[in-house]
Amino acid sequence: MPAFKQREKVRFASGDTSCAAWHYPGTNGGCVIMAGGTSVTKEPASDLFAARFNDAGFAVLAFDHRRFGESGGAPRQIVRFDEQVADWHAAIECATGLPDVDPDRVSVWGFSLAGGHIFRVAADHPRLACAIAQTPLVDGSAVAPHALRSMTPLAALRLFGRGVADSFGGLTGRPPLLVPTAGPRGAVALLTTPDAMDGDRALDPDRRHANWEQTVAARIALQMGGYRPGRHASRIRCPLLVVVCDQDQSVLTDPAVRAARNAPQSEVVHLTGRHYAPFLESHEQAVAAEISFLAKHLDPRDPR
Repeated sequence: MPAFKQREKVRFASGDTSCAAWHYPGTNGGCVIMAGGTSVTKEPASDLFAARFNDAGFAVLAFDHRRFGESGGAPRQIVRFDEQVADWHAAIECATGLPDVDPDRVSVWGFSLAGGHIFRVAADHPRLACAIAQTPLVDGSAVAPHALRSMTPLAALRLFGRGVADSFGGLTGRPPLLVPTAGPRGAVALLTTPDAMDGDRALDPDRRHANWEQTVAARIALQMGGYRPGRHASRIRCPLLVVVCDQDQSVLTDPAVRAARNAPQSEVVHLTGRHYAPFLESHEQAVAAEISFLAKHLDPRDPR
């Protein structure tokens, strides 16, 4: 369990609602904005890394996307890509107004689906000092066929049937039809890849996050294949660190590596392990690489 220094709850407006966040005050003027993928809320998504970044002197703003966690927005548990990217824009505006943050030394960090968002967010914010995409989902058209092959035919049919029903239900004001974010092969879940079930032991090994609802509206199953945020890589002007895991079966390695090559100032760090390895056996290597990158681009006192 990470040891937290003082942190405080803050809220910031986004669209017609507000997002909840943890603010860890920093000492060097740099700030890292953090969020997790799909239904992962701010604590399981960021606690392990945020504490280490804060120990290194950086402020942290770790937030929940709208419709998830402690953020506003209804109906709940619905992923809308454009809404979530708008939440990132709002988080950047919030961070640049914090008293311990230099507006010219702000970074963004996301993993999995949020790691994909990082490509869009960084492309739209040339003022960002740097960006980190950890095991990012950058190309749904490459990932979706692999995810389908990891499902049993019956489970895939049931998932897509539920996705269609959820989409039509949303048009008529019905509550979302929810599915587990991850499950074993044969389950009706968004992801049943071999490493999908590593999430619990990676993100909540001590079962501290009792309120974390690991479900998502089923309509995302119809949308994920068309989400390709890696296409924005060529527009990213700030330094970009892409952290990939060589045995990743959830978002795959090659799409992220290809996208990184299209970013003008990119670095790629390869870790051994599956999708959640940065939270598990490769955690220290991931933290070291990311703090080194942040120090180089956010901390003017660092000689690197």
